[in-house]
Amino acid sequence: MHIEVEGVAGLPMIRKGDDLAALIAGRVSFSDGDILCIASSVYSKAKGYTRCLRDIVPSERAERIAGKTGEDPRFIQAVLDASTDVLLEYPFVLSEVACGHVGVRAGVDQSNIEDDMVILLPPDPMAAAREIREALRELTGKSVGVIITDTCGRSFRRGQTGHAIGWSGMTAIRDFRGDTDLFGHVLKITEEAVVDEIAGFANFVMGESNNGVPAVVFRNCGTWQGHDNLYFNADEDITRALLKGAHRGGTPPRKER
Repeated sequence: MHIEVEGVAGLPMIRKGDDLAALIAGRVSFSDGDILCIASSVYSKAKGYTRCLRDIVPSERAERIAGKTGEDPRFIQAVLDASTDVLLEYPFVLSEVACGHVGVRAGVDQSNIEDDMVILLPPDPMAAAREIREALRELTGKSVGVIITDTCGRSFRRGQTGHAIGWSGMTAIRDFRGDTDLFGHVLKITEEAVVDEIAGFANFVMGESNNGVPAVVFRNCGTWQGHDNLYFNADEDITRALLKGAHRGGTPPRKER
């Protein structure tokens, strides 16, 4: 396997109303089977999924959390508004958003946007990936896979990596269960989160500061068989159960905003 990786350079500062697919297609020559990773922040900026802190009135809960974390209460309110479930309030807010993704501060971001503004995650990242994929097919005539990425921390390790929050044109998981290893042993639990692996390398190319490369193209990744059950369900998610059990002495967190 000889994989090629190309950062999409030269894109302008993305603003609400910009045709992101057209801007990217004008700078890349796509082939069938390519995979395009797009930072969720630029997709959200193009769609207007942003908020102005001046327009946000923090609730008592936001004021209380901000008093512990040292953050702007208006920012915390934006996080609470974007969350469907709060797993942890301190030392940082860890919460779930509508698509099932769990992340620090609900993925609300103040990077690479004007002062006093925050960027929200796309409300439906899977639909976002499908939209870009369909637009690229119309623009280029090519079948291109699309992954919407977000930067997240990880338990037990320092540092952030890219994660897939939406994808189209491939399955999230390459399922090896039932296959055999080099010694003929049947694999029973091996499921590879391919979209996260690709998103992680895309994040390496994008960078985390002022690189100005919000999209990355992968070529020759091949195809794989699997499924899209990337997120644990409530019965499987041990970490969520432990966090909720420890929250407020065993009382699950309330969902008020």
